[in-house]
This record gives sequence, structure tokens and C-alpha cells, in this order.
Amino acid sequence: MRALTLVADRKLELAEVAAPPPPGAGEVQVRVKAVGLNHLDLWGFRGMAFAKRKMPLVVGAEASGEIAAVGPDVANFRANDPVVMYGALTCGTCKACREGRDNLCENVAGIMGFHVDGFARDLINLPARLVIPVPKGVSLRDAACAPIAFGTVEHMLFDNAKLQPGETILVHAAGSGIGSTAIKMAKAIGCTVITTVGDDAKAEKAKAIGADHVINYRTQRFETLTRKLTGKKGVDVVFEHVGGEGFNGSLLVLKRGGRLVTCGSTAGPSVQLNLMQLFQQQYKIFGSFGASIRNIRDSLAKMAAGMNPVIDTEVPLSEFERGLARIEGRQVFGKVIVHF
Repeated sequence: MRALTLVADRKLELAEVAAPPPPGAGEVQVRVKAVGLNHLDLWGFRGMAFAKRKMPLVVGAEASGEIAAVGPDVANFRANDPVVMYGALTCGTCKACREGRDNLCENVAGIMGFHVDGFARDLINLPARLVIPVPKGVSLRDAACAPIAFGTVEHMLFDNAKLQPGETILVHAAGSGIGSTAIKMAKAIGCTVITTVGDDAKAEKAKAIGADHVINYRTQRFETLTRKLTGKKGVDVVFEHVGGEGFNGSLLVLKRGGRLVTCGSTAGPSVQLNLMQLFQQQYKIFGSFGASIRNIRDSLAKMAAGMNPVIDTEVPLSEFERGLARIEGRQVFGKVIVHF
């Protein structure tokens, strides 16, 4: 079968490798159909894996597919069922896993496509507990956005920030996969959405998917305009995944007692905080990483109800690197999907 492997930093090879054996007890075999690209894939491609890994490494951290075969003791899947796969090898037995907080697993063996072999291959065997059925009416292309893009936003907005209908939210980087998803999820519950973009073309696209106010951060100060748009009160929630110099500006636009939730640092991982500002304004800052299986199920249900992901580009497996280049060049508006 085919497998797309990282053989060195910034060097991919599409190789022929042995197919997996029939699935064992409690396992299913999945025929991969689509992979969604994320900054996580770009970090791995650049060599920014924060743990030891062995190369060649099969890439791909987010995917959808169809059940190819079912192992003994698996009763809830049949051949050809559409599915998505959880992207971390959790233990399933620790307290966090038992409580459904999969992304806080105490014994996780690694993230697929980053620490351990990922989904960019024709066939993969996985424990059935890490596979989630795709509802009727949801395409495998769209479903490939559920495990990371939709799931991450679901966890950030509703598990952590506790976003409520009618609140005002600032969503950074509307053109990213998670930024565009956050706009849609916030608008779906009646929030006022302010968002930032890096160029005017993206501003029009952000408005088209529901943003109420769009700020070009290259030509305008988002802090000043956000305070003005909220009558100097500030926003209830900031959806942050950029980091760098803009992080403190994001704190400045929060109202007293406001919540900032962050899952990324594409503009830089280090910031300095004014602790007096933090405690006097009673800000709440949430770090958020990944999603639970419940978040992914909820995301798929939203897709089934009509909330489609924003798709920027679709490429074949042989052009995986072209998809990464669009993300790296900040050209995207929405998700890049790799088809098999």
C-alpha cells in the first residue's frame, strides 16, 4: 500500500509499504479517504516535534475513511461504514480517559503523524474505541475536518471558555481552519463576532461566513478598533491561537472578568504578562489542546445539521507538500484537504 513518509526535516517520500495484517481483537481496519492539514502537520514537517520520534514517519494527524475490516469482539462497526479517527494513542484506562477527557490522557503514546505514524496511508489498524462513526449526509471530505479543526474549536469555545448565546467574541485569524470554524460556531448560537485577518480579500470571505466586524491587523490596530466596537467595554471571549506580540493586545480587549482561550502560538510561543492587570481585571486564561472524542461526535452532529467547514484547497496525496506550503505562506482561508 501507499504511505506518505517524512524521511528528514522538510523531505517527504511517497513509498510502497506492506499492508497491515487483519485487525486483531477490539480493532478495526480503516481505508483512509481524506486527510485534513493543520499547523500541527507543518510543525512536524519543519522538524518542530517536541519529543523523540523515529523516521521515516507516516504523516497526517487528522483523517476520515471507511471501515475495511472488523476484528473479533467489535460489534458497532461494519465494512464500508464512514468514520473519522481520533488522532492520539490514548490509554483508555486512566482517570482522564475514563471520564471522557481523552486529550488529558495520563499515558498517551503520542500524536498520530507527529510523534508516531499517522494517517497518510491507504490502510490503518486502530482500536475501535478510537474510531467515531460519521453521520449520514456528511461527506468524508467534510468529516476529515472534525477530529482537529472542529473538535478543537468545540473544546475551546464550549468546554473551556463557556461561550454563551449573545456574547461578543474576538476570533483571531479568520482565514485559518480553526478561525473560520470558530466564527461559524459562535454565530450559530447568536454571538457578535469580531475577527482579524491579514488582507482585505480575507475580510470579504470572513464577512461571507458570518463575521460581524473584520479588522485587518496589518493596517489597523485590532486593540483600538475592538474597544471602539464594544463601546470601550471589551469582549466577553477572545479566541486566541496566534501568540507573539498580539497576546497582550488580546488581554487588553477583554472586559473585566473576560475569558481568553488559546491553543496555538504561530507568531511566537513566549509572552510577558502584567500580573497586576491579570488579577485586577479578573481575567480567565485557558490553555486548550486537542479535543475529546465527545467533542468530535458533537462536531460531526453540527456538520450533519448543516454547519459545513470552509474548504480552501483540495489536493491529491502526491501534492501533500503543496497543501503545507499554502498554510506556511498564510495563503489559506479555511481547510486544506488531501484526497486519496
